[in-house]
Amino acid sequence: MRIAIVSDMHIGYERFNEDAYAQAKEALESASALADAIIIPGDIFDRRNPHPDAIAQAINIFREISRKEWRAKVVSFEPYRGTRSFTGVPVIAIPGTHERVAEGKENALSLLGLAGLLVDASESMVTIEKDGERVSVFGMGGLSEERAKLTISELSPKPVNGSFNIFMFHQSIYELLPFSEEFMRFDDLPAGFDLYVDGHIHNRIIAEAHGKQFLIPGSTVLTQLKEGEQEPKGFFIYDTKIRSPEFREINSRPFRFIRMRFEKAAPKELLERCEEAVADSLGKGGANAITKLFIEGTLADGFKAADINLRPLQQKFPGACIETDVRLINKALEADLAFIREGKHDGLSVRELGMAAFTSRLAELGFDKKINARELFELLSSQKKEKALGAVNELFESLDLHG
Repeated sequence: MRIAIVSDMHIGYERFNEDAYAQAKEALESASALADAIIIPGDIFDRRNPHPDAIAQAINIFREISRKEWRAKVVSFEPYRGTRSFTGVPVIAIPGTHERVAEGKENALSLLGLAGLLVDASESMVTIEKDGERVSVFGMGGLSEERAKLTISELSPKPVNGSFNIFMFHQSIYELLPFSEEFMRFDDLPAGFDLYVDGHIHNRIIAEAHGKQFLIPGSTVLTQLKEGEQEPKGFFIYDTKIRSPEFREINSRPFRFIRMRFEKAAPKELLERCEEAVADSLGKGGANAITKLFIEGTLADGFKAADINLRPLQQKFPGACIETDVRLINKALEADLAFIREGKHDGLSVRELGMAAFTSRLAELGFDKKINARELFELLSSQKKEKALGAVNELFESLDLHG
């Protein structure tokens, strides 16, 4: 049997609403034409309470594919908790973390199930059959990290004899995202299944769990604009006979993540290089390409982060989608922080450290001969705000700032 795996469509995602709808529609329609069944490991919707327009978009898509003459049919539905209705249409889905609501409440995905447009496989085993071959899918919707492992332990899902068994869920996996010890690990997944399918992570992954294939198809739309999302969007077709996945691309907006490193950058130089990078990105990806500039490094002496103005990028490339993430620091500030981190303060108090850093910066800027650094520092760090403000005003009047 050929099983399509389509995930994380995020219908209703506000920033790229048209992309989310068009790319979900293409993925599901293409999957329905190529596969005997479709499984969806979560996040059909972007919000737990989607706007009626987003619900209408989803209904429009699933109504069309539900009308197909499917050769495979749902022949068994076994909820591990509670009771729910189901349809014979072999489109099997679970809610993701974006659709999660309070326990016992209906979510946006379950409403599509009640309408007969798909099978809500939350904490259920769903079996489909085609020409005597059976595939059983156990679904576990997106849960908080602490609940996920507990739910697997409580439900203890077991494979169905005589079926090709799939465990479908929607969680972070520590081996793939080693950011929290609370994340599930491959060993926490129930053993004995023939295939493990996960959602939640937006880039495509092929790995192993319990010696079997583990697949994440990635999202069908850009949402996080991370470096790993530059690959083409699409879905998997998994053939249960040869036990092999095939990735099918869909039409999606080009995305370029450009990492830029600067050393002692002045604002003008930085802006010019950013303009060149955006022009190159749009030239390769087309006018509708999405560009993200990740800017890191250090600023030239005398400049601070507030001096960086990248608004002219949008003026030069009107209509282009440009994201920036600026992580520049001042060399002098970096030295001050290193001074403190490395413990070179020899028992100085925080106040004395501040005085030392303040004096150092004034000397660097050439004001050390014109300013009584200690007196000004004491005023600025005191509660005498009016007196401090007066001293600063007198200072600016006495300095030739244009010389």
